Amino acid sequence: MVEIRDELQGIGEAIQARFESQKRVLSFQEYVELVFAHPERHTRDAARYLRDCLDYYGAYEVERAGVPMQRWRVFDLAFRASTGERGRSDHLVGHEPIQQAFYRALTNFVREGRANRLVLMHGPNGSAKSTFSQCLMRGLEAYSGTDEGALYRFSWIFPRGRDGKSIGFGSLDEVARTGGYAHLPDAQIDAKLTSELREHPLHLLPVTERRRLLGDAKSPNRPPEWIWSGLLSQKNQRVFDALLTAYRGNLARVLDHVRVERYYISRHYRVGAVTIGPEMAVDASERQITADHTLSALPASLAALTLFEPYGELVDAAGGVVEYSDLLKRPLDAWKYLLLAIEHGEVSLPMSNLALNSVMVASSNEVHLRAFREHHDYNSFRGRLQLIRVPYLLDYRQEQGIYDAQIVPQVTCHVAPHTTYVVALWAVLTRLRRAQPDQFANATLGRVAADLAPLEKAELYASGAVPPRLSSDDARELSAGVLEVLREGAAGDSYEGLDGASPREIRGILLDAANEPKHDCLSPLAVLEAVDSFCQRNDFDFLRQTADRGYYDHRGFVRLVRSCWLDRVDHEVRVATGLIDETQYLDLFARYVTHVSFWLKGEKVRNPITGKDQEPDSDLMEGVESTLGVERSAREFRNDLISAIAAHAIDHPGTRPDPAKLFPRHLERLREAYYEEKRDQVATILRDVLSLVDDAPVPEARAERARATLERFRTTFGYETSSVKVTLGELVKQRYT
Repeated sequence: MVEIRDELQGIGEAIQARFESQKRVLSFQEYVELVFAHPERHTRDAARYLRDCLDYYGAYEVERAGVPMQRWRVFDLAFRASTGERGRSDHLVGHEPIQQAFYRALTNFVREGRANRLVLMHGPNGSAKSTFSQCLMRGLEAYSGTDEGALYRFSWIFPRGRDGKSIGFGSLDEVARTGGYAHLPDAQIDAKLTSELREHPLHLLPVTERRRLLGDAKSPNRPPEWIWSGLLSQKNQRVFDALLTAYRGNLARVLDHVRVERYYISRHYRVGAVTIGPEMAVDASERQITADHTLSALPASLAALTLFEPYGELVDAAGGVVEYSDLLKRPLDAWKYLLLAIEHGEVSLPMSNLALNSVMVASSNEVHLRAFREHHDYNSFRGRLQLIRVPYLLDYRQEQGIYDAQIVPQVTCHVAPHTTYVVALWAVLTRLRRAQPDQFANATLGRVAADLAPLEKAELYASGAVPPRLSSDDARELSAGVLEVLREGAAGDSYEGLDGASPREIRGILLDAANEPKHDCLSPLAVLEAVDSFCQRNDFDFLRQTADRGYYDHRGFVRLVRSCWLDRVDHEVRVATGLIDETQYLDLFARYVTHVSFWLKGEKVRNPITGKDQEPDSDLMEGVESTLGVERSAREFRNDLISAIAAHAIDHPGTRPDPAKLFPRHLERLREAYYEEKRDQVATILRDVLSLVDDAPVPEARAERARATLERFRTTFGYETSSVKVTLGELVKQRYT
């Protein structure tokens, strides 16, 4: 028991030390000292605070489709480690353009002095609109716990009198002379009035004097309008006026009754982070508090006041973010008041006006937004809306990240490699549409983009990879025009990512496949079977689309994805068997390029073994060109090869060219040629591995290699016995029979 008591005492001391270090309770004077020490930090409205939160956690550069983009760490939930959060990771995957659009909107709010628009995030159901808002709120929660993100509100404190019964109002006792009543213990307090709106403590100063004080604080930027011109709520203004009258204009005595308290944003307790559903409810109102028992102890000059306090979601969200989930599902009359609220920065209540200090974010699907655009009041709202489109992801690697983070940890059985890859690739393929060539200013780019097959477009969006089949000129145009292809896909009402398989459906498919009793693990094969069954349903609009030159062929995508999966497994086989060294054909191609370069210049090549100069190796060059299937003249082919390298050097000075990116088609042909020579040996090894898995006999001469291959599949690629059996069994069945 003694140890437990000591432990609890230690915890208590730590909490008390943390409480004091966080400056949780201050007098008004102590707070003003904080303002002068950090004027930018303590003179912010909600928009500036939210932008500072994003800046505090920072951003970094990522590459999407070969294009650099900025990503904010708040959406990675980078603060989780410091706050002790655990459990499933539900961070925002991808959507960097959305993050940038939102950050620009915040910056505009800061420049204009207040959040004067409602940010309406629109897109198909399940496109992560709510996840976006939740990441913002969680970031604000964590930021409010830091020194840089400290937030303060004030309360009115009324102490007991010296007789212990009457309230200490109007007496010049020692407490008042030494800093007011802010630090009084609760036992010496008779009444406390809080500010429900979490008004800024500087609002206690008249506007003229406040502006002079802020000027003396020498903030590098003018404070936002909420600080510069904001007024107290009706309740607090009445208390202030009553005290000022009682003290005959002595402002110092009025401020003796002020306690400045630090508060923290909390989704759970609805403090500065509130989500409002599409229910038909009023978001704010007010109620009379004069009859409150606490107030009955106030002096007559205050107790006689008729005071009202505001309440509701908009009040709870003061100082932070309010999210209107599925806003357009509400009848328009239920939120029409927001038009004036956004325009004037306040909401009219029965007895007063409620000043707004929060960033308003709303979400809607495209069906309801299209209907809203047809409404006769839409044009009145349009100027107060900041529309941000949130489509489904079009990068299958990002899509895979959703399921790796949210589904795989929830599955109790073994998840085979590439399981989430196949379902993510299929999902993205269902969302793509064929490019329209007439929408491109560059006719060549428009032709190439319109000719892309769905898988080629998916690879372009994932990594910026251009199809190996393209000529050098077309490949160059497409590589340089990835942004234009993305913009064309995002244009119009029928944009890419508007329809197709939702992550919600994909989660269901994965979980259903994991529960299928006939499978020992969750494998790509099991998932593809579940996807194929899903495609036979007729209750999703995207499944009823008509195929367009390979696009919208959702069952065909199942076969295509299966082939892509087997390609990946085939590559793993090459590594695991140890028969093929991936560097062999790379070294061969590098030697070929060297000899071609010297041959075109008419110069000799130094032999690295003998150290002597010799003519370029014609047998080497002709052998490689034969393998590559070159049909035109050797000189023309070699000239184009060296020209491509020279063009890369001009476009990327100081960067060593990567043959895999410059000549993917050539390297793939060399790889396949190497592989074909060993095909029969590979087939034998695979059958031996499957025999080992089934505890069947394997000839002793081949057993050691089979065991080594099986071990590499386990250690290098993450397979288990069950997934090796399924994966290699399907590979042998499809490609080695």
